[in-house]
Amino acid sequence: MEENFSADIVTLVDDEGIEREFEVLDFIENSKGRFYALMPNFELPDENLDKDETYFIFEIVEENGEEQLVEVEDDELLDNLSEEFEKRLGSM
Repeated sequence: MEENFSADIVTLVDDEGIEREFEVLDFIENSKGRFYALMPNFELPDENLDKDETYFIFEIVEENGEEQLVEVEDDELLDNLSEEFEKRLGSM
């Protein structure tokens, strides 16, 4: 029996209103918050994304009753999350 798994894809809208698709690599929930590791979906051509950047880490926050993904601004937290994601995902 063959099983086909499809990637979880999310679409984010940047500050200029441009939609970009990302594949969800992993999710961490801890005492600091809830975080996603997302990789750009390169199946769609987009010259504005740098393919050398492996993945992005976003925090889930609630704003006006809706969940939003925002950049992690705390450098120490970002380093710790990167280390944890890379352990969980293996060497990317």
